[in-house]
Amino acid sequence: MSLDQATVARIARLARIHIPEGEQAELAVELSRILGWIEQLGEVDTDDVEPLRSVMELDRNWRVDAVTDGDCRDDVLANAPAEHEGCFVVPKVIE
Repeated sequence: MSLDQATVARIARLARIHIPEGEQAELAVELSRILGWIEQLGEVDTDDVEPLRSVMELDRNWRVDAVTDGDCRDDVLANAPAEHEGCFVVPKVIE
């Protein structure tokens, strides 16, 4: 795919980037090369390649997904400025 100077100017305008007219032609050539490399990657046969999940094989130790209350209500309420029946007391904010 080949980009021209007008396309680069339009992309720059859409991206709200100021590119001087003297640099647009050079940038068009560079962007065309990048798009050419991307087209080459599209030609690679990847049908038998499994998607990569990680660059290293890791054995993960998963914890049991169990719902708990944390068993630390008293510790949490110790930080509260005021507490009533196991709940935080906050000032009224609605008038």
